Amino acid sequence: MLLLSIAIAALAIGLISLTLTIASKNKQASEFSSLMQQLKDKSEQTHILRSEISELRTGLLSIGKRVLDVEQQNQDLIQQQAAQKYDDPDAKIYSRAVKMVELGADLDEVIRECELPRAEAELLFSLHKKRTLSAFFIHM
Repeated sequence: MLLLSIAIAALAIGLISLTLTIASKNKQASEFSSLMQQLKDKSEQTHILRSEISELRTGLLSIGKRVLDVEQQNQDLIQQQAAQKYDDPDAKIYSRAVKMVELGADLDEVIRECELPRAEAELLFSLHKKRTLSAFFIHM
């Protein structure tokens, strides 16, 4: 009888141990499945982020190329403008007259040296005076 009680107790302990082992394995399998799902989700997110980074890189390269093109066009326009400034004889006269006014030449001197009509020379002086006053008030 004692032997039977010990056998039944051992069998009960074995069943409990087997049940705990199965429960532990099920829990581990569930955790493993959850971790695998998280890994899959993170992998998908990584793939999406890499795609977005690639798109951004492509966009930035395109923008950079456009900026370089615009800078080149700007330089070309500056050169064209400078060339036109020196090609036009009238522009040379007016540029010289403006320079003389800025350096403090008087009205008669500008008229004589640049061969400008009095009205045009007076206009240059008037514009220069307004520009000087505007610059003065801006810096205040």
